[in-house]
Amino acid sequence: MLEDIQKAVDKWIREVGKGYFSELTNMAVLTEEVGELARVIARVYGDQKAKPGDLDKDVHAQLAEELADVIWVVTCIANQTGTNLSEAFEASLKKKYTRDRNRF
Repeated sequence: MLEDIQKAVDKWIREVGKGYFSELTNMAVLTEEVGELARVIARVYGDQKAKPGDLDKDVHAQLAEELADVIWVVTCIANQTGTNLSEAFEASLKKKYTRDRNRF
C-alpha cells in the first residue's frame, strides 16, 4: 500500500508539479503541515478554543485533510531520498514488537 502511495505522489510530482522541491524545502513544508495539524488538534481535543472562522470546515474533514498533507510531504521526502516507506514501516513495526514488547 505505501508503495502505491509513493508511486502516486511521484506520478503527480512529475506530471503536474514539475519536480520535487528540495529536501530542505520539503522539511520546512513538513514542519508547516505538522503545525497546521497541531492547530486543529489543539482546538478540537486540547484546551485551546477555536476563534470564529478558525475551523471553517467539518472538524473531521479538516483533521483528515491535515493528516493527508503530512503523509504527502513525508512521501515526497521518502521518494527523493530513495526511501522505501513499506520496508521502513515494516522495520519500525518489528522494532516496536521486539524492543517495546514489555514496555507498555
